[in-house]
This record gives sequence, C-alpha cells and structure tokens, in this order.
Amino acid sequence: MSDKGSNHPPPFGAVSDTLLGVADELDQSSMEPGRNEVNQTPKARSDSGISTEADLSGAPSGTLSGAVSPAASAALPAALPVALPAAESDPLIPDWIPPELDTTRAHPARIYEYLLRGMHYFDVDREAAETALRHVPQGRAMVHENRAFQARAVRHLARSGITQFLDLGSGLPGTGNVGETARTIHPEARIVFVDYDPMVAVHGRALMAGTNPAHTAVVMADLRRPTEVLADPELRRVLDLTKPVAIVMAAVLHFISPEEDPHAIVRTFLNAVPTGSALVISHMTDGGHPTQAAAAQKAWARATSNLYVRTDEQIKALFQGTTLLDPGLVPRPLWRPDGEIREDWKEIWGLAGVGIKR
Repeated sequence: MSDKGSNHPPPFGAVSDTLLGVADELDQSSMEPGRNEVNQTPKARSDSGISTEADLSGAPSGTLSGAVSPAASAALPAALPVALPAAESDPLIPDWIPPELDTTRAHPARIYEYLLRGMHYFDVDREAAETALRHVPQGRAMVHENRAFQARAVRHLARSGITQFLDLGSGLPGTGNVGETARTIHPEARIVFVDYDPMVAVHGRALMAGTNPAHTAVVMADLRRPTEVLADPELRRVLDLTKPVAIVMAAVLHFISPEEDPHAIVRTFLNAVPTGSALVISHMTDGGHPTQAAAAQKAWARATSNLYVRTDEQIKALFQGTTLLDPGLVPRPLWRPDGEIREDWKEIWGLAGVGIKR
C-alpha cells in the first residue's frame, strides 16, 4: 500500500510546455476505447522485460503496453520524479516509468485500464483481469457500464450547479474522465484526481497539462488515509472546501477491507465538505452468484488491493448523512439511463447511487 511522500509534485504551473508533447502522444496512443490493437510483430525488449510498444500475444512479465517513445519521455521535465539514472537507462525502457513502481503486482487502476481496452498496464494486470473474466465473462461490460454511470452522474451534478469534483481512486484519467465530463457543462470546473499508483500520477499530470493549471490537480495519495488526502496542498490549491464538492468514489470502495472501515472513510470526506455537496458511489455485489463472485475475487489476491463485495444494505449505509437522488441505489444501467436499458442489465453486478449531503 503506497503512502504519500513528503515531496509533493510541482503544481501544473511549474510543468514545462514540453510536457504537452507527452500528453498529445499519450492521448493519441492509448486513451480512447478500442485503440489497443496490437502489432503481432515481436518488439525489441530490454533485459528488464519492458517493451516500448504493445505486444499482448506473449509479452514477458513486466511489459508495459502503450509506452511513450524515448523522444517523448526525454521531454519530461526533471522536476517530475520519474527519470531513471542516465547511467542505468536503456533506450528501450520508457524513462517516465517511476522507479518505485511495483510491476510484479496487479493494480486496480491498471486492471480497470485493461478492461476498458486501454493500453497502459503490465502483464500482471492483464493476467489478473483475464482470470476474473474467466469466472465473470461480463466483467468488461461491468467496467464500461461503470464509466457510463459515472459520466451520467457527473453531468447531472454539473447541471445542478456543482463545479468542484474530487475523484478518489481515479485510475488513469483517459477519455471520459470526470474532469472532461464535468467541463462539457462547466468549462471552468475544478477537478482533483487522487490515486496512489505512481503510473497514474505520471500519466495524469501529462494528460492534464493542457488544462487550466489553476483548476486541475493530480494528487498521489491513498484514499484510505482521508485526512492526509484532504490536507494535501495541491487539493487545497484547487478546491474550495467551503463550497459544494462532488466526491466521486466510483468502483473504488470495494477495494477497501472491512478492517479499513469504508464507512468511516466516506464519513471523513463528507465531513470536510458543506451541505449541498454530493457523494457518487458505485460498488460491486456478488450479483446473486456468491460462488462465481468468490472465484473472480481470487484474481485480486496478488494485487495491491483485494476485492470485497458487499450487500445492498452495506452499500446503502455508505450514503448515511445524504439524501439519495432518484432512482435511489440501483444497478448501474438503471441509474438515469440516456437511452434504452440493456436487456442483460441484471448481469451487470453492483449498485450505484448519488446522494446529496444534508
């Protein structure tokens, strides 16, 4: 479990213009669903097992799919803690991979990225995802429905007048992320992305480099330490916690163990924001198939966070102190759908809802 370091990343205003080139390359190569087609020609690899291009047909453990080119990675400013020592660098190893990144354990953000058909994940993440899919074949549909629910919830809250969003456990902020969605309604919306995966922080800062630096921050922190998250100077720089904030916890609380007390974590975040703020939650259930769900959960046993399904009542209790908006706590496809409801919605396990703080 990663903890927030004592050295905070520089504010966006300190990021050089050269980072925009990295953002463009990342955006063009990987952050659109369906852009993960792979070249079946084997790619050159270093002894570390990290390749500069995707090759999912049999890449060795530790391979990162969708890597940035050496030219683009060289453009990263030295202020970002991502460069490898020059003497140890290999031209085939993307220099922006944080040296503290553990590529031997799957991470929820990168598994989610794989299931969204993105490209920024390692073999260990792909293997965990594929193990889960063997037991729950509709897992990829669940992830896409989660992203669709999140977008509908954010749009609704933005139209209702909320202009500040705290995305906890944001994952890799690709196409359709909370900030992008909110700014279709409010171009000047303020967004803070929080995740504890170093790769998320690096990609997030690159992708957000083209946004208003006063209105966006990517914070590397663990939501299981809410007091530290809320005290982070980058969060405080962007968000005004005396005004309503939408706290987005989409598909993240099911990675919090009972011992870590997800209810207390939610309460801490809610207590930090005023009446009229919103709480967005989506959470896994066993879908009425406990044996099947338990088998899928084993895929997360070697990940940085295990998966914990909860009952309907346990999930509803997370909204304590809020008033649930219609239609209440429901399966994700049923929460204010934009069009026709998919016929197999009962196979999309989990519940979702939006509460307004009283």
